[in-house]
Amino acid sequence: MNSKAFRNKSNLFIIMFCMMLMLTACGSTVSNNAASETAVAASGSEVSTETTKKVDPVKVVWWHSMSGGLGEAVDKLVSDFNSSQEDVQVEAVFQGTYDESLNKLKATMDSDSSPSLMQAYEIGSRFMIDTEAVTPVQSFIDKEQYDITSLEPNILGYYTFDKQLYSMPFNTSNPILYYNKDAFKAAGLDPENPPTTYEEFAKAAKALTSEGKSGASFAIYGWFIEQLLANQGVELIDNGNGRTSPATSSLLNSEEGVSILTWWKQMLDDKSLMNLGRKTDDTKKAFAAGQIAMTLDSTASLRGIVSAADGKFEVGTGYLPKPEGSEDGGVVVGGASLWIMNNKSEEEQQGAWEFIKFLAEPATQAYWHINTGYFPITQKAYDEQIVKDNLVTYPQFQTAVDQLHQTKPSLATQGAVMGVFPEARQLTETAIEEVLNNSKSPQQALDDAAKAITAKIQEYNLTVKK
Repeated sequence: MNSKAFRNKSNLFIIMFCMMLMLTACGSTVSNNAASETAVAASGSEVSTETTKKVDPVKVVWWHSMSGGLGEAVDKLVSDFNSSQEDVQVEAVFQGTYDESLNKLKATMDSDSSPSLMQAYEIGSRFMIDTEAVTPVQSFIDKEQYDITSLEPNILGYYTFDKQLYSMPFNTSNPILYYNKDAFKAAGLDPENPPTTYEEFAKAAKALTSEGKSGASFAIYGWFIEQLLANQGVELIDNGNGRTSPATSSLLNSEEGVSILTWWKQMLDDKSLMNLGRKTDDTKKAFAAGQIAMTLDSTASLRGIVSAADGKFEVGTGYLPKPEGSEDGGVVVGGASLWIMNNKSEEEQQGAWEFIKFLAEPATQAYWHINTGYFPITQKAYDEQIVKDNLVTYPQFQTAVDQLHQTKPSLATQGAVMGVFPEARQLTETAIEEVLNNSKSPQQALDDAAKAITAKIQEYNLTVKK
């Protein structure tokens, strides 16, 4: 090799060595993708120069009103959903009672601080629709042909308006009769056959009343009047319970309504029923203490009621009583449902829908049911082993399941809807108090309440676009 060629080759080697040093020094600023692209390019292969960016999950803010043990169950469901996938992350935020939560929603309706998903109690349904701030879940169901055939039809019925399911049921209950089986035995009554009619109930209450103990007590709760009317197939408001068209007047002062209060007051006058006021907690405590032998309460209270009586007496459950000869009717579901707010992006609304579907799964509903006492919204949950085991532990819950399934669908059992339902319920409770306190007759009290409720309905209707 001549000297000139040697020098040229040496110079080329030095240049290449310097370039390698420069690449090494710049290694911290050159991406691995870029390095690999260089290598692949050198081998003659094609590669995209676009780098893959990690997409942040969609955030869904869920406002709810579940506190205590219910809140713990909610947090567990949210945690399970968030860990099950990476596309959507739900943040559950407790907002106080149903009324408090709804008031907060009203204040933030058009702002960024409003939720993506809202839990609203059943009597807030008309208001939620009238806000025009929600996307009916029916639109998501139709879009992907989501199968709802296994969901409880009597539960879906409440939240269906104009043939559209507006919100997805979440926590659902209805009222049943709770009674002290030991007290029944002591009074010579059949502990396996609780009263089913008003007449049987009044007779049993007398037999169960003794020194220091009362046969029964109902909390002064408007929900009970609503249920006792529906159990006879009677509507609470006009225009098909506010479902065929917006309600314009209350039907609270119907013949059946007056009959209910007359029955209630007669037992109080006979001293076979005790008046413990408006709080259902007070009747629960009296029942657990053996001071009353029968009461009405929500199915969601079943575990607590049975546990409170453990070691003292055996708790029995029965259907909500109705007048003798009344065959139509059944119970109206209570509780709350989940509403998707339409002021959020399509991605956020879709994320809320994905979470709703997770909550409706049989395994999820099974967990929710046994940890809260609320009904599963899907019939498939009853096939889950934990639900079967729970029914062995709490056989009283079978009464609630059977009562729901035997309810005859109608506008009465589908439930009333009006924008002023919370106020109407309070006016109903005032009427009950007036009767029990001897200040008004059942007819007068309900006439006055119906008139006041009608005025509120009509005032509300003026504020809503038709």
